[in-house]
Amino acid sequence: MANDVIQYQKSDDILQDAKSIIEQAQLVAHRTVDSILVQRNWFLGQRIALEELKHKERADYGAEIVKNLSKKLTETYGKGFDRSNLYHFLNFYKEFPQIVDTACRQFTGRLTWSHYRVLLQEKNTDARKWYEKEAFEQTWAVKTLQRNISSQYYFRLLMSQNKKPVEEEMKALTQDFQNDKLEFVKNPFIAEFLGFSTEIDLSESKLESAILTNLQKFLMEMGKGYAFVARQQHIHTEKEDYYIDLVFYNYILKCFVLIDLKTTKITHQDVGQMDMYIRMYDELKKGKDDNPTLGIVLCSQTDEDIARYSILHGNEQLFASKYKLYLPTEEELKKEIEEQTLIFKLQYEDAK
Repeated sequence: MANDVIQYQKSDDILQDAKSIIEQAQLVAHRTVDSILVQRNWFLGQRIALEELKHKERADYGAEIVKNLSKKLTETYGKGFDRSNLYHFLNFYKEFPQIVDTACRQFTGRLTWSHYRVLLQEKNTDARKWYEKEAFEQTWAVKTLQRNISSQYYFRLLMSQNKKPVEEEMKALTQDFQNDKLEFVKNPFIAEFLGFSTEIDLSESKLESAILTNLQKFLMEMGKGYAFVARQQHIHTEKEDYYIDLVFYNYILKCFVLIDLKTTKITHQDVGQMDMYIRMYDELKKGKDDNPTLGIVLCSQTDEDIARYSILHGNEQLFASKYKLYLPTEEELKKEIEEQTLIFKLQYEDAK
């Protein structure tokens, strides 16, 4: 197949040619591995379905099969075969029965396993077939497919008399996903399939430190009035010691900006803690001419990257518009955290 061959046209720029060859080789390797992964998962799903069929008189036998098989496969091969994944394989076989022609064992799959995992979220058969066709023909990234399914793109197009604005909006909103050349590097299914650990052995403190270092640089380079005050600033009360990850002063807004980073999913307790930091800072540090302290709680979990802004005084809303002008947006913070987390993990892998 042409897709499995490295093809490039020689130019006068050896560096660009070399990059083209390397990137095409990576993509071909990824497509090859993912094609085998899709076939493996389909056959596993088929085998589970056939075993269920043998004992169809027992309604609970399917769950028992999956439970026992998961335990034994995990003992032998490690991660990737928990009950949730086996059910995904089973559903994949049932929803895409023609992926492999069982008569001649010819594989006709066109997308990656990550794509098919996302497609299984769509329960409407017509919509799922349309998404599969579009994802292949338009070379949608996995995140593009996920966003389109989540936003009911298929149904919105059906209901739109003028489809062009809907299509253009979708392309604009997914442009970053389509330009992500490192998407194949970040595919955990490929890593598990090849026997690599997806649990990178790094401490949360090292990851947190790396992200904070780059966030500090990121904010200082924004050029919007930030002055660095402290990192891991110690605040002592009569009962407890507290440490605030990053502290800045914005001389345009005339207020302190506190940043607290969490390496797990954000909780209400985290937001409450930031509100407490704000109260303490306003009481102990804020000058009489300063505006209310602003707190930002960040979560560095890759699939839950969010930022939560906390302003103590509800009656100071007149500053809200100013804050929007001089603070990074949630999207900017999310992107910075994702990039720095990926860079740190790649560097860690290179150093091993």
